[in-house]
Amino acid sequence: MRAVRISVIKIKITTFFITRRQTTTSLSTSSPLALATFSDSFLLSFVSVAKSLSLSLHTAIQFISSTALLQMASSALICDTQPWKDLKVHVEHIKKTHLRDLMNDTGRCNAMMVKFDGIVLDYSRQCATLDTFDKLFKLAEAAHLKQKINSMFSGERINSTENRSVLHVALRASKDSVINSDGKNVVPDVWQVLDKIRDFSERVRSGSWVGATGKALKDVIAIGIGGSFLGPLFVHTALQTDPETIECARGRQLRFLANVDPIDVARNIKGLNPETTLVVVVSKTFTTAETMLNARTLREWISFALGPEAVAKHMVAVSTNLTLVEKFGIDPNNAFAFWDWVGGRYSVCSAVGVLPLSLQYGFSVIEKFLKGASSIDQHFYSTPLEKNIPVLLGLLSVWNVSFLGYPARAILPYSQALEKLAPHIQQVSMESNGKGVSIDGVALPFEAGEIDFGEPGTNGQHSFYQLIHQGRVIPCDFIGVVKSQQPVYLKDEVVNNHDELMSNVFAQPDALAYGKTPEQLLTENVAHNLIPHKTFSGNRPSLSLLLPSLNAYNIGQLLAIYEHRIAVEGFIWGINSFDQWGVELGKSLASQVRKQLHASRKKGEPVEGFNFSTTAMLTRYLEASADVPSDPSTLLPKI
Repeated sequence: MRAVRISVIKIKITTFFITRRQTTTSLSTSSPLALATFSDSFLLSFVSVAKSLSLSLHTAIQFISSTALLQMASSALICDTQPWKDLKVHVEHIKKTHLRDLMNDTGRCNAMMVKFDGIVLDYSRQCATLDTFDKLFKLAEAAHLKQKINSMFSGERINSTENRSVLHVALRASKDSVINSDGKNVVPDVWQVLDKIRDFSERVRSGSWVGATGKALKDVIAIGIGGSFLGPLFVHTALQTDPETIECARGRQLRFLANVDPIDVARNIKGLNPETTLVVVVSKTFTTAETMLNARTLREWISFALGPEAVAKHMVAVSTNLTLVEKFGIDPNNAFAFWDWVGGRYSVCSAVGVLPLSLQYGFSVIEKFLKGASSIDQHFYSTPLEKNIPVLLGLLSVWNVSFLGYPARAILPYSQALEKLAPHIQQVSMESNGKGVSIDGVALPFEAGEIDFGEPGTNGQHSFYQLIHQGRVIPCDFIGVVKSQQPVYLKDEVVNNHDELMSNVFAQPDALAYGKTPEQLLTENVAHNLIPHKTFSGNRPSLSLLLPSLNAYNIGQLLAIYEHRIAVEGFIWGINSFDQWGVELGKSLASQVRKQLHASRKKGEPVEGFNFSTTAMLTRYLEASADVPSDPSTLLPKI
């Protein structure tokens, strides 16, 4: 009987694989290999567990087959594939070319421009030919890129180390969309939270929800760290100077408290009245050390001024741990949920970002932001690779990092409204792809991940562009905007302020690509001793993104472009872009130091259990701060 049952299961799995092979041209592995992945006893145990969870045999078999499929797709390192090897040969040819010559090929340049929904991408100033991209598309096929994109959108648990789906695309999906996780459409749950945010934010903004003393809550402090801070801050900063949102936010303030440094607390509460302040505490588990200490600090600030009972009217939560939310003093009805398939750095489109941003600008504005992101989601999912903006950007990053050997990327938005874009993308990219092993735990024998930094133009030109032009080669993303949020025109000026800004957007990529030769300098009668100093080698890659404007919709588009670009890089490299184990060790060691500081402050115990260097530094710190009371009364910032 047991043998018959195993045979039935294996036949069904084989059928599943045959079906998948007919619809997935990139899958060349045979089904017997998949069956070898699982022992007979495992198959029976799995089906038994599935039955206990009320899953049908069909659903269980689909899951186990998909798991085998993903294992097969990722078991080999991408560097062992023929397309990778072909690119390694090809890059030696590219190193002998120069962008001065490549840019003379107008057919090539025209082929390297893509337009979608008002956005223009020009990647002609990359050190690459059309043949390079043919080879990169073959690499994408070898990495099963399209299959991995489909797996993400269909809710498969592609974050294998945490056994989670990756569904930030569901956060901005339309109400009629169907996006499943574990067989359940999550879109209705998403919109239940969004509707709750719409209702709550409108009540606060209209004055129907008031504070403990009856005053309207016009100021908001959002407490969170990492993705709970950098993403929402980027969007808030970008929206602040948009004419539409200025009117929506008139008379209101939104601040973000992230750092556990008490100076950040002081700066956030400076000039605010607890009577008119609403605090949003963002912590999925309600246990994040820095966030909860800051939350307790602001709870004390409110309680000291208004009494402990005021907390329920002045503090709300974005969390799934309703027990700890209530224990903290926040009404669980004022907790806004998000899900384990939302990674922190991808959470700006969840209640993490939507709640504080809606309180500041109104839900209707933020809904436009979500629609902009959704526009790129659909483009990423359905557009062929050759015209797919996030895919092209991701392939270029892999090309620059792993083949040309350029590990860094400069993000250069020529709009002051985008000043927080680079810090946010820095986290999304470096936390996602800063990995040294494959998704299967195999050490990578090649470089992966990018070092991201940036600054708005033209400020960056007077900061680090010297290095970009004449020092290390750093591929650059130039981001320009056709229409300024705040145009300025002065009579008798040669150009208006925005045209002056945009002059640099168009000039800098050419300066990097073409450079300036010693021969050109000689014709300009430059002194011989200065020629080496004034020579620009050129051949420095960049790409340009041109946005039509910078409204909520466009900001959503820009965010999603970078999110999906980073996912493409990880899919190609064969790493898990959706976990972040690298942040855990430092936090674990910090807890040991915290215990030592407590023991030394409270009980006078000596520093023990650390290496010599750490012991010496801790001892010096404790001795130099001996005036800190061992049993202090509550003390809040005095700014």
